[in-house]
Amino acid sequence: MTKAKVAPRRTVAVEADEPGLPEAWRRRPWALVLIVAILIAAVLGTGLLVNKALEPQLPAALAGCKTSTQIAPREFIGQQPMCITATSRYQATVNTTQGAIVIQLHPEIAPVTVNNFIVLATHGFYNGLSFWKSEDWVVQGGDPRGDGRGGPGYSLPNEPNSAPRWGLAAVGMARVPGGAVNGSQFFIEKAPWPTPGPAAVYNRFGTVISGMDKAQLLTPTDTITSITIKVS
Repeated sequence: MTKAKVAPRRTVAVEADEPGLPEAWRRRPWALVLIVAILIAAVLGTGLLVNKALEPQLPAALAGCKTSTQIAPREFIGQQPMCITATSRYQATVNTTQGAIVIQLHPEIAPVTVNNFIVLATHGFYNGLSFWKSEDWVVQGGDPRGDGRGGPGYSLPNEPNSAPRWGLAAVGMARVPGGAVNGSQFFIEKAPWPTPGPAAVYNRFGTVISGMDKAQLLTPTDTITSITIKVS
């Protein structure tokens, strides 16, 4: 008896639909890359705009203020070029980790010191520096070294004055005994100067008009976050 021949089975390959991308994108893979690049650029651009908006705005009157030649981080070849005017009033807001301290500056009695403070402040010199010294009657900051021995690489000339007098809320520049006036370190009086008072010129260049309660709280663990200058 002859056996019937069985036709060989044919297997039909069935292609599964590829999940994920639409057909148009699979044909043009560069389109996906372009879209991703655009999205990344948009996110980065938004971040830059936000950061720019949060930055302190420099008054137009100070837009031309430049530093002297910088030779190292927070170190300059000499004193800062003069950029303030005798007819303007200047106010500094020192933002600290304890809060804001507003200082009325006195260019009428210490023009070189006020100009120096403004130029350094507007170029971010003080940002991140600590108040390395805090005693019952005084708090002092502005030292890049953080130990009382640092400065911007130069000293300031003496600018003596008889008024306003030293006392609570007075702001002056530091100096070592027998040395020159420091170019960046400043102090705030938290109480009257101990007797017999200052024995040298300390360039009284400002007065705290708001935030003295914040100044009273400052310790060596506190820092300056930024300084903004107002011109009127």
